[in-house]
Amino acid sequence: MSLQYLKEAVAVGDQEKLIRYVRLHLGDGNEAAGRKEIDKAWIEALKLLLDVPETDREFVLGALKDRDAATLAHLFFQLHFYFVKRSGEWIHDGQL
Repeated sequence: MSLQYLKEAVAVGDQEKLIRYVRLHLGDGNEAAGRKEIDKAWIEALKLLLDVPETDREFVLGALKDRDAATLAHLFFQLHFYFVKRSGEWIHDGQL
């Protein structure tokens, strides 16, 4: 899928094409594996919060307030990969 393909999907609001791209990319060409990769990141993040630990909410809220959307998107993907790696089931080569 080309960058132009993705931009056209955004222009017409075709979210299915976009999520399919994400699943294929994260699953190394396999949508089911990509879905599992997404789930692993959410599960790892959730497990850390079950005991309601103290967190640096000021940092989080400050980042959301002070950073541009593109930087936050990059942070989102970095956090995704961090939590997938933490799951111990890393299928990627670690390169973005």
